[in-house]
Amino acid sequence: MRKLFKGLAIATIALTATFAQAADSSATLEQLLKKVKSERISEARIDKKREAAFRSERADKQALLRSAKQKRTAEKARGKALLEQHAANERRMAQLEGDLIAAQGDLKEAFGVVRGVAGDASGIVAGSVISAQFPGRAEELAAIGASKELPTLSVLENLWFALQTEMTESANISQFTVTVADIQGNSTERTVTRVGSFNLLDADKYLVLRGDDVAELARQPGSREKSSIEPYLAATSGYEALYVDVTRGGLLNLLTGQATLEEKYHQGEIVGYIITVVLLLGILIAIERLITLGLLSAKIKSQLKDTNNPGNNPLGRILKVYHSAKGTDVETLELRLDEAILKEIPRLERGISIIKVLAAIAPMLGLLGTVTGMIGTFQAITLFGTGDPKMMAGGISTALVTTVLGLVAALPLMLIHAVVSGRSKSLLHVLDEQSVGLIAEHAEKESK
Repeated sequence: MRKLFKGLAIATIALTATFAQAADSSATLEQLLKKVKSERISEARIDKKREAAFRSERADKQALLRSAKQKRTAEKARGKALLEQHAANERRMAQLEGDLIAAQGDLKEAFGVVRGVAGDASGIVAGSVISAQFPGRAEELAAIGASKELPTLSVLENLWFALQTEMTESANISQFTVTVADIQGNSTERTVTRVGSFNLLDADKYLVLRGDDVAELARQPGSREKSSIEPYLAATSGYEALYVDVTRGGLLNLLTGQATLEEKYHQGEIVGYIITVVLLLGILIAIERLITLGLLSAKIKSQLKDTNNPGNNPLGRILKVYHSAKGTDVETLELRLDEAILKEIPRLERGISIIKVLAAIAPMLGLLGTVTGMIGTFQAITLFGTGDPKMMAGGISTALVTTVLGLVAALPLMLIHAVVSGRSKSLLHVLDEQSVGLIAEHAEKESK
């Protein structure tokens, strides 16, 4: 009960404090009410202004809508009129085209021939070296060929002039100045000579027409073709031979793509280099043998003139054996001399068998290169098919070049082997002949 009375007392005290605070703030609430009323009145005014603005804008939108509908109606009428006019124009165009065809008559076929001739001639003129001296003709002919209109008299005259120029200048030789691009891409003004419709010449070079520009060949033809240029340009009378390209540049372009001897050699790759080493080794051995056998031959010839004083040479060493075995019988002397000759044979035939082996190895190496090249070719076919021949060209080149290199190396080695072997056998024949002579002489002395 005490707790209940205590709680009621506390609530009474709090309520009393609240009423006191409300009494103190009564003036503030009145001010707040006035402020709310004034703001309500101002908001009502603003709403009225907004409503008036909306009504005004609505009237404007209605006016715009009516204007748009009127324009749409006018455009529909205009579109209908245009469609009628388009149909009328189509009928008029068909009528005019019929009148044009009737008016052209046989000339229509002639105009078609003109366009066809102009189109064909533009391709010929564009690739002709005459265009280097008379540029711009190909574009005019192409325009005539592509034109849909009837050619005028001036157009026909231009076609005739272009064809006549091509025919006339193909029989003339003339000099003119033109910009020429060298193989490094540098352009210079040069005086070039045009030989009909076949060649463009500059000093000692052949030139070609690429598009609208004159340029040097990426690779000039061989010395035989180039050697005829300078005498031809220097000639002032009479006749002088000159190689001309009757295909108007086709052969010269093919010659630039032709591989040189050095390039063909390098196509043999590693096998070709090995064959070259084999050839050089055989030649070096042959040179050493020829020099050695030549010196020995000279010494033997000198020894033949003085058999009583044996020297340091094969025949001299045999003579020494003969003089040391004079007191023996014929059979012993013969065996001693045969032994001496057998000792000299390795010295005379040293290296000859190696040359023979190298001559046999060279074509075998060529066959090896052929096999490896064909393996590479078939691998390219397996990977890329046979659509692009260039993919197979490398392997085929290796195959063929190594075969050629092997034969080229084997033939001189076989010839060299025959020469060196012949020189060696000739010296051995001299030794055998002298040995038999000494034995016969000894036999005669014993028989006496």
